[in-house]
Amino acid sequence: MTTPGLRHSAFIARSVGIVAIASGFVMGMYGLDYPDSAWFPTSLGLIATGMLAQGYALYCSLRRIRNQNRPPRQ
Repeated sequence: MTTPGLRHSAFIARSVGIVAIASGFVMGMYGLDYPDSAWFPTSLGLIATGMLAQGYALYCSLRRIRNQNRPPRQ
């Protein structure tokens, strides 16, 4: 994968992570008000998904930096 591809992947993963974590917290607040509903387990899943997406974005960013520091092949 080229460097621009990693940059776009990291941007998309960060965006998805931010949206998933934020919506997970909002659903979690609603789930705490209604403990018998399915909102609370769903919110935990969204938060976990957001954290995984943020981790993937960090991985893409580190790979891109590592590829930039390598000398070109001859």
